[in-house]
Amino acid sequence: MPKMISACGIDCENCECRLATLSGDLTQKADVAERWSKNYENAFTTDDINCVGCTLEGIHFAWCSKCPIRTCAVGKGFSTCAECELFPCENNQFVLANVPDARANIESLRSV
Repeated sequence: MPKMISACGIDCENCECRLATLSGDLTQKADVAERWSKNYENAFTTDDINCVGCTLEGIHFAWCSKCPIRTCAVGKGFSTCAECELFPCENNQFVLANVPDARANIESLRSV
């Protein structure tokens, strides 16, 4: 079964935001919010940690509506950056630098 890959290449099935959402564990959500606030220099709350997966219908992580990578991919009619001839580009450098598996996931989709 193929992985559920977000627009930027993050594996949604193993994303701690999605896992915390599915578990409904408020302590887990609070932990993710605290760490992500520090790691990504933003002020995330427990309520922000709520996502079923970038490519699925339903609720998405608070940042998704502002994400330049997702906005770009969706604007071009793509599901992920793998479909874009400009990959990698300036938009996705932050994710590629901070989530090493994201590049590998996009590259694996490009080779299909």
